[in-house]
Amino acid sequence: MGDDVNPDKDLPLRANTSHILVRHYVLDLDIHLHTQVITGSVVLFLEPGPGAVQGAVAGSGEGAEDGEGSVCQVGEGVINQAQLSRTADSWEDESNTDFTLVLDCCDLAVSKVEELDVTSVSDLQCLLEEWKKQHQLYSQCSYAPASESGRPLLFHTDRWSLQVRRSGTQTPQEFPRALRVCYKTKPEGGSVRWTKDQDSRACVYTAGSPINNRALFPCQEPPIAMSTWQARLRAPKECVVLMSGENQAQPTHLQETGLSRWDYYVTMPMPASTFTLAVGSWSLVTTAQQTSQTGAFQSHTGSLDPNPLTNMDHPFIADPQSTFAQSSVKDEKRTENDCDNVSCGHVGYPCRFTEPFAWSQQVIPHRVFAPASLVQKARFQILSLLSSCLAAAHATLGVHPFPRLDVLIVPAGFSSLGMASPHIIFLSQSVFCGEGEEVVGVQPSMSLCGSRLCHELSHSWFGLAIGARDWTEEWISEGFATYLEDVIWARAQQLSRTETEEQSKLKALLRWRRLSDELQNSEEQLQILRPNMASTGQVSESGSSLVKHALNPEKTFMQVHYLKGYFLLRFLASKVGEESFLHFFKLFVMKYHGQLILSQDFLQMLLETFPNKERQGLSLKDIHADWLDQPGIPKWLFEGSAVWTQARLVQEVKAEVVKWIGFNQSIGKIRKRKRAIPKVDFRVVTAEQLVLLLELLLEEAELSVTSLCMIQRTYNLKEQDAEVRHRWCELVVKHKHTRAYGHVELFLLHNQAMGVYLYGELMVHEDDRQQALARSCLSLVQDEMDQSARRVVEEMVL
Repeated sequence: MGDDVNPDKDLPLRANTSHILVRHYVLDLDIHLHTQVITGSVVLFLEPGPGAVQGAVAGSGEGAEDGEGSVCQVGEGVINQAQLSRTADSWEDESNTDFTLVLDCCDLAVSKVEELDVTSVSDLQCLLEEWKKQHQLYSQCSYAPASESGRPLLFHTDRWSLQVRRSGTQTPQEFPRALRVCYKTKPEGGSVRWTKDQDSRACVYTAGSPINNRALFPCQEPPIAMSTWQARLRAPKECVVLMSGENQAQPTHLQETGLSRWDYYVTMPMPASTFTLAVGSWSLVTTAQQTSQTGAFQSHTGSLDPNPLTNMDHPFIADPQSTFAQSSVKDEKRTENDCDNVSCGHVGYPCRFTEPFAWSQQVIPHRVFAPASLVQKARFQILSLLSSCLAAAHATLGVHPFPRLDVLIVPAGFSSLGMASPHIIFLSQSVFCGEGEEVVGVQPSMSLCGSRLCHELSHSWFGLAIGARDWTEEWISEGFATYLEDVIWARAQQLSRTETEEQSKLKALLRWRRLSDELQNSEEQLQILRPNMASTGQVSESGSSLVKHALNPEKTFMQVHYLKGYFLLRFLASKVGEESFLHFFKLFVMKYHGQLILSQDFLQMLLETFPNKERQGLSLKDIHADWLDQPGIPKWLFEGSAVWTQARLVQEVKAEVVKWIGFNQSIGKIRKRKRAIPKVDFRVVTAEQLVLLLELLLEEAELSVTSLCMIQRTYNLKEQDAEVRHRWCELVVKHKHTRAYGHVELFLLHNQAMGVYLYGELMVHEDDRQQALARSCLSLVQDEMDQSARRVVEEMVL
């Protein structure tokens, strides 16, 4: 790796994927909620990589860190110092002759690595044929005995990798094709979050952290290492186990242990970083009609079965399809015959783009899970929207790449508003607004919930079915999802073309304000969408690489890849026309689904599809120079922002701000003359308008207590979504509105995904009461906070 590597901020991807590739993982794991440990094994099925010949002896010990490693021989569990010394000598003695398998690994206690004798499995030659038989054979192989070839496997772990050798094996071609790694996770591992849900019940979920899944199981993290997987998971019987799997797993009660067993699988090869797991006492959210028909469902199992004795043994004993929303309505623009024209460019797997039924399936089977205390909110604010959003996504992008979807409301400490993975979406409780019952003023909007749901659904196409070949190009995923969330959400609401355009301009202005503020207050190197520039996508001879700035805590809370990427797509849409641009998205998905891409793949296909634009000066070189390879704001954005400020919805907000400024000024005069507070006719505004209104009021030097109280009552701010309440909390802090400090406290306790900035605001004013509030809130939530968020907040507060 280059001299500019920063070990504290750049994430190394150590796996030597050019030499050898994992094609399939079989995980067999036990979830121990009370000890916060996962134990078990993973079996890796390997084959030589594209650079196997050149990599015959390369990679031996590559990436090892002095003073930060442990080594062990196969079959040895706990080893004493004498054994450690002997195996360490063996490792070093053979380092120049034996081929080394390098896996990405962190915070795992590996006890054994062994070669499997897969010759004991009959019909092994069928392994590459029908996928159902593949999984059966993979499962049989995973339980095969250890090989008795007499050549031991040595392994070595350092901070970021697990390295494995077989004595006397000098090439990837000679290396074992199946390995079993026995290990256990550590409670502090960065890939999993051990915490409690909103009902104070123990749970665990994969964190989607910068280090991805390497602290969950040893794997190949580079995105090019696409693989399939299957998993058998055992957990307490009162728990629901959700995972990124194509099948809807049904638990099997194990009488001898009192646990339940869950089996999942996938047939679509994807990067190991997309593997997702959640285990907890989640409740299955049903419609009001389903609930009344089946009785009160069990809060900790999610079952629809009204028989509590049955539920204790089989959380999903009821017909699972009864909770799925299905659609038989066909997209008029797409028919089942269209699949005949599909020419897939990916490796072979059962692709939905070639299935006639998938073309007409506007709404895939879906479920929603939440802790019992949030079931009602989830029912009215997520389940009620999900079918419409799925249908709108299908109308926008075509075939759903995945056959089913679970949505889970994760614990309060979740570090963002949402995260999409194959077959499962995590949503923060911050997407909820208040109930809006029996209150005056502006009623709560579900805009944040709906738009965020559409954002995560967009990732099924951009981020999952089509992934970035270089993780530094986050805009390929996040910029696309930000752009598409507006399109899909507008369609889900069935807005007219005029309403869609007006909403789009308002959101563009809000994002422009956010981006310009972020670019003024961040390092220039973090503002570049393609930090590796011309070297993007390049790896070392072994296949290892690094992700620039992935471990930088400042980057965690930046949105430049979302926002600048979104504006790049708006810029391109303005050049070719929005309708043509959206049609191009479908063409791009058809060509590249199941594959990994770089920026130039999208941009080059766009220029080839609209060749006249290249003749008019829109070139790949200019797009790279203006948008991807340098910090700051492209010229087009300044021009666009001038247009957005003149939009009708924006002008309405400005008119309301003028009223509030006048009202605030009149309060001072009224006090002097002891007159009654004047009545002002304030207009009803949308949630997005309300965000802009509060942002513009934040620019006022002084607002009276009376004005602030009136603003809070007029817009029913306590019941609005988190985007609105965040701006309200900023107003409260800026003007030291002590009566509403309770609102700030509630926000910091229940909206941890969005509260980091507020801690800084509370500290910067050097007000004793505000700083005490910040410290008090941190002390209450620090144990459940995301590690990155906690580190940043502690630097501000302590």
